Amino acid sequence: MRAYLPKTPNFIMRFFSTYVWRFSLDKKEIYLTFDDGPTTEITDFVLNKLKEYDAKATFFCIGKNVTNHTDIFKRVLKEGHSIGNHTQNHLNGWKTKSNSYLDNVLEVEETLKKHHFNSQKQKLFRPPYGKIKGKQAEEVIKKGYKIIMWSVLSGDFDTTISNEKCLQNVLKNTKNGSIIVFHDSVKAAEKVTFVLPKILEEFSKQGYVFKAI
Repeated sequence: MRAYLPKTPNFIMRFFSTYVWRFSLDKKEIYLTFDDGPTTEITDFVLNKLKEYDAKATFFCIGKNVTNHTDIFKRVLKEGHSIGNHTQNHLNGWKTKSNSYLDNVLEVEETLKKHHFNSQKQKLFRPPYGKIKGKQAEEVIKKGYKIIMWSVLSGDFDTTISNEKCLQNVLKNTKNGSIIVFHDSVKAAEKVTFVLPKILEEFSKQGYVFKAI
């Protein structure tokens, strides 16, 4: 498993200041995000839990999964969550030519249109793995997207850590305005099932509101 930081350092946020890493530190708001779905294995569970706490979130969808699981995608929309673009095929920007990368991003737009997705006030994009070249980022931004990164990485994708460690990654690093990354994927399902209910309960008790981007 590659090394990663559960909390994004401030100097990285400052260096890549054209990306969105977090929101206002003055408000008790948390921004849950879910990458790689929708999937039959976990997305419905996530939606059920969010509904239980009247929480909203942002789902960064892979285009091919939207096509394969259209009913779940439509449920995400119906229940008032935001949608973000996560490429058509979960591309690693560092390993992909820029023209091919942008074409893949735009393919998702066409996929969403086919499934009657009406554009939100803002177009959201998150690069898979957090890996995107400067030229790719420039082109994505020119197409009207805001690039959404994160301040807290749960580590739910990491098969080498325990469920409890994943939970602590979030509990210890979340504060006002945090953008938290989870995955509604098969790989992350076990940890999300364990962690998400506890996160929703704990931060709700602390008076936080869970908002969509």
